[in-house]
Amino acid sequence: MDGPLMQPRSWPRVAVYGAGAVGCYFGAKLAEAGAPVTLIGRATHVQAIRRDGLLFDSPGTTRRVHVGAETTPDAVREADLVLFSVKTRDTDEGARTLAPLLRADALLVSLQNGVDNVLRLREAGVDALGAVVYVAASMPAPGHLLHAGRGDLVIGEYGARPGFAGDQGAPGHAIASPVAAAAQPSSRARHVAAWFEGAGVPSRLEADLRGELWTKLVMNCAFNAISGLGRARYGAMLDDAQVRALMREAIGECVAVAQGDGVALAGADVLYEAAMRLGEAMRAANSSTAQDLARGRSTEIDALNGYVARRGQALGVATPVNRALTTLVRLLERAPGA
Repeated sequence: MDGPLMQPRSWPRVAVYGAGAVGCYFGAKLAEAGAPVTLIGRATHVQAIRRDGLLFDSPGTTRRVHVGAETTPDAVREADLVLFSVKTRDTDEGARTLAPLLRADALLVSLQNGVDNVLRLREAGVDALGAVVYVAASMPAPGHLLHAGRGDLVIGEYGARPGFAGDQGAPGHAIASPVAAAAQPSSRARHVAAWFEGAGVPSRLEADLRGELWTKLVMNCAFNAISGLGRARYGAMLDDAQVRALMREAIGECVAVAQGDGVALAGADVLYEAAMRLGEAMRAANSSTAQDLARGRSTEIDALNGYVARRGQALGVATPVNRALTTLVRLLERAPGA
């Protein structure tokens, strides 16, 4: 659902909590447009960015982006906009860390995989906005952002905002009578989208983001585990008929679970074709799951195929492909040398 976006009158002070590839990409875009940005991340990346700036390596251009960088979350205290881009396994801990630091009028946007991060942030008292992220990026070395394709967002509320007064993004706690989901994008979603649009980041608005989050989950479930297990880029996956058939089965299970959960999605065939178009547009990309496995890190598989398998079991929907992919990724995570 689109509508006219407000033009930003001034740039917000931005803190990026979880300055991995996604956080660095969107933080750098805002910084290049003029926003004061602080990246909060691992010491190795922070040291490199402080010393040399963020190396932004994108198709056809490479430049250094000079941006603040810290290892502690203190910058959140003064931020107008917080980009929350930690791995899904760190959502609960990150929410507890940030809840007492956020200003009452600060806006926090979840730039994460998975479909339940906003709910988990709410449980910690953080009235987060949701976003669906479409960008192919990685961090091949400290302070080095490698951008392979796309870089756009879908921004909106996650259903109703129970117990959070007004439409200003103030943190609060749930009460007994949740309000109905809005029919139009909220004003705070429009404001955040305007900031991103002003920074050259295409940003589409939705009143209720749940369907878009599930659509992105379907794409992740189709690509991520297979890319990681096969050590394959998206183009190689699309060139193999047996892999395409496996992707189609994973997508069909995701759609069945979403429908069982009351989420309206396009049909499995429509989403399969969308996955093929996505893969063609990002043939050189490999998944975040593949990147994590290659670096010996834990993956987000429990928030992707694993989430579908768990919800399917709870709803009585069979998910053998997603369950198998999850099991194999977990096995590889535990392999000697991982």
